[in-house]
Amino acid sequence: MPGLPVEEVLVAVVQAAQRILGSDWEHRLAVAVAALRKRLSGDFEVDDFGFDPQLAEVLTAAFEPIAEKWFRLEVRGAENIPSEGGALLVANHSGTVPIDGLMTGYAVKRHGGRDLRPLGADLVFALPFVGQVARRAGATLACTQDAERLLGSGEIAGVWPEGFKGIGKPFAERYKLQRFGRGGFVSSALRAQVPIVPVSIVGAEEIYPLVGNVPSLARLLGLPYLPITPFFPLLGPLGMIPLPSKWIIEFGEPIRTDAYEPDAADDPMLLFNVTDQVRETIQQTLYQLLVERGNAFF
Repeated sequence: MPGLPVEEVLVAVVQAAQRILGSDWEHRLAVAVAALRKRLSGDFEVDDFGFDPQLAEVLTAAFEPIAEKWFRLEVRGAENIPSEGGALLVANHSGTVPIDGLMTGYAVKRHGGRDLRPLGADLVFALPFVGQVARRAGATLACTQDAERLLGSGEIAGVWPEGFKGIGKPFAERYKLQRFGRGGFVSSALRAQVPIVPVSIVGAEEIYPLVGNVPSLARLLGLPYLPITPFFPLLGPLGMIPLPSKWIIEFGEPIRTDAYEPDAADDPMLLFNVTDQVRETIQQTLYQLLVERGNAFF
C-alpha cells in the first residue's frame, strides 16, 4: 500500500516477538503452528482424565512471557522435583484469583521437565469453558480416588489445601496460612507411597490485594466470595490486570512416606502430624522468602 512503511512494520513485529517470546521466537512459533496443524487434523490424544499434553505445551509457552517478564519468577529447589515417579506437591494458596496454580505448573514444567496434575475444587469444573480447559491442561477433581490413581500411575499431582479460604483471605492476613484440612492429601500420598514436596509461593498475595467482599452477591452468583480490590470494580476490566509483583517459588525437600505402611493412612494422629509438618515447613519458608525478596514490586 502506498505510504505504508512495510520494512519498519516488519522490524517492529520481529522486535516485539523477541521481547515477548525470547530470541528463539521463530522456533517457538513454528512449534505452535505445527501443534495447531495436528489439532486441526485430529491428530492428538488425551488420557483417562482428559489430559492433553499438546495443549499443555502450548499453554506453557503462552504463559512464559507472563511468568518471566511480568512476574519475574524466580524458582528455587527445582532439584527437589522428582525426575520420575509419582509425587504430591503441596503449596500455599492465595491471590484472589488462583494464578498461583498456573505459576506452579509452569515452574514444574520449565524447571523440572514434568507435567503437574492439579487437584481442583468442584467449582472449577462446574464453570463453562474453564472446566474443559482445566481438564485438558491436566487438572482433575480433588478427591481421594483421582489423587491416588494419579499418584499410583507415577504422575506429579498438586494440591492447595487452603482452598478458597486461602485465595479469598483479606490482604491484611497475607502469607498467614489457613487450615490445611484433615490430612486427606497426606492419606493419598501414604497409600501411593510417594513423597510429599512442600511448595512455598511468594508473590501471589500482591497481584489482587483483597480489601473487601460482597458475600450476599457472591451467594447469589454461587461463588465463594466476590472480591473488591483497590482497582476492581472501580476501573472495570482494567482492574482485572494483575499487579506485577515479584514471585519466588521454592520447592522444599521431599518428605518421604515409604517409611510407613500404606495402612498407616488410616491413623488420624499420623495424618495430623505429617499435615502439621508440611504446613509449618511452608509457613517458615514463606517468612524467609519474604525477607529475602524485600519490596514486592522492585
